[in-house]
This record gives sequence, C-alpha cells and structure tokens, in this order.
Amino acid sequence: MNFKKTTLKEFRNLKGLLIDLRSPDEYYKGHMPNSINIPLFNNDERAFIGKKYKNAGRDKAVFEGLKIVEKKFDQLIGDIVSENKKYINKTKSPLMSSQLKFYCARGGMRSISISWLLEKIGYKSFKLEGGYKSYRNWVLNSFQDDRNITLIGGKTGTGKTKILNNLMSLNYQVIDLEALANHRGSSFGGLGMNCQPSNEQFENLLAEKLLRFSKSKTIYIEAESANIGSCRIPNELFKQMKNAKRIEIIQSKKNRISELISTYSVFPDNELKNSVKKISKRLGPQRTKKAIEAIGSKNWEDVCNAVLEYYDKCYDYELANNIKVSIIDIRDKKEKEIIELITKEAN
Repeated sequence: MNFKKTTLKEFRNLKGLLIDLRSPDEYYKGHMPNSINIPLFNNDERAFIGKKYKNAGRDKAVFEGLKIVEKKFDQLIGDIVSENKKYINKTKSPLMSSQLKFYCARGGMRSISISWLLEKIGYKSFKLEGGYKSYRNWVLNSFQDDRNITLIGGKTGTGKTKILNNLMSLNYQVIDLEALANHRGSSFGGLGMNCQPSNEQFENLLAEKLLRFSKSKTIYIEAESANIGSCRIPNELFKQMKNAKRIEIIQSKKNRISELISTYSVFPDNELKNSVKKISKRLGPQRTKKAIEAIGSKNWEDVCNAVLEYYDKCYDYELANNIKVSIIDIRDKKEKEIIELITKEAN
C-alpha cells in the first residue's frame, strides 16, 4: 500500500489536506484542528459495527465494515477529490495536490481501508500512527509542561480583552481563553458568540496554541475561573495559573460601565433579561427586578450598577486569596503606556 505511518511530530510537518475518517459524533466530540471530516461510517453504521464486534467478534465486524465501505467508494472518492480541490485553491499548493494526511481513532481498519482506496486513485497518503488517541495523549500531556505565565486580572468591564488583543498585535505571547471557548465567562458571556466547542475540542485548541509559544517567555492569560461557560480549563494548566504572577488592572467604575454598555447594549432585551435571570438567586429579588426593569427602559447604567454590585463582591472574594498580585491603575492612561507598564511588571 502506498501510505506511510508517521509519528505525530512528523505528521505535523507534512503538507496536504488533513482528513478525519471517524464518524460525525466522534469528530464533534474532538478532532485535530484544521482537519475536515470525511467519515467512512456514519453514526448509525459505527454503532452497528461496534455491536457486531461485541457479539460476533473482530472478523465479522471487519467483514461488515468492508461491505459498507464498498458501497460508498464513489461517494468517498468524490468527497476527497472535491475537498482536496478546495484545499489546493485555498493554500495555492498544487505541488501537494496528490498528498493527503489522514487519521482514524487508533490508526486501525478505517485508516487501512482508506489508504487502499487512495492508492487506487493515485494519492500519496500519510497515516497518523496511533490515530486520534495518540493525538489526545499528546494534548493532555502538554498541559503538564511548566510555563512562564502572567495573569491579567481586573473587575468586569476593565477592558482586559482589549489589553490582551493589544499585546497580541505587538507579537507578545497571548492565550485568549474566552476566544477559544466562545464565551466571555459570565452569565452574559454567550451573547453574540458562536456555539461553544466541546470541552475536549477546547483542550485541543488550547494545546495547539500553547505549542506555538516559547516556554521560557512570558505567556499572558486573562485571570479566569476554572469554567468558561461549558468549557473547563485543564487542571494542570489551571494549577499553574493559580500560582502565576498576577497583574491587577484598576479602572474607574465610570469607564467600566461605559465598556459594558458598549459591549452588551446591542443585544436583544429578552437575551439580556434571560442572562440576568440566570444569576437571579445570587442577585436577590430586588436587584434582579431592578436590572430587568432597567433593560426594558434602556437604562443601561442602572443595569450595570445592579449587576456589578454582585460581580464585584465575588471578584473581591476571589482576589483576597491571591498573594502574587501587582496593581496597575490604567485610569487616564493611553494604550501604549498601559502595555509598557504591563510588560515591565511581567518581567
């Protein structure tokens, strides 16, 4: 067969379209970033073969699997050719037009089957040794590496995300956890965002981002709780964050409210009210009523004041347990000066 097993390190350095051969459900749960899903089996077919393996043994399951794939040859070839053309046009790499990379769950039968098919239509293919399982092992192990982390903290509305974006634009090493999780972290955090990735895919995206960075240089990360919406920061990385140097950003309440109004007042009233209701038990009936009525009357300053009273108390409690804190007051300071103060403090 005209394919080569490759280690993950080798696999990364190869050019070519990256194909995930697993079922759509497997792909959704987690996949290698930048891969596309061309499944040999749909979800029902995978379940059927798995049941056949359990009840009748491996040989029977393989036989049934090959029968299913045989019926799909034309469809699979068409999908691969079509997606490869898109890849060539996007990357402008015609020299790689006959080279493909692919993986399945463990580098087993699905990979062997597709490699045979690819050979028949003239493609050179590279299979990830150990499949997606080997990739996930690398992802989880990567979070145990020691890194030079500096946290950017501050109360809601301080503008921490803008600071991170400014650092990123100047080529500093930045992890925007909220961007990776498609969530801003609070009860309002999902407004205007795309659907969150699965927690497994969040870990994959995070590991790939960390891979690009030097471990000895400072990595700037916003101070977060362990959960960002439905995504959870990996335990090993979160432990490092809790013990990392922290820069606390101080901003005036007036400017914080202005930032929050700019960010959230554009969303429909019903979505904002639902976000308030999510924390109604913590806000209490009076503040909840005040915030909801203020949304209806577009009195955004009153909305912010009602909600910030709760969030600020929570934040003060959390910060009290952190001893590695440096304070930077950014009131009336320009962006360039803010960046200079932060990078100086981090080093």
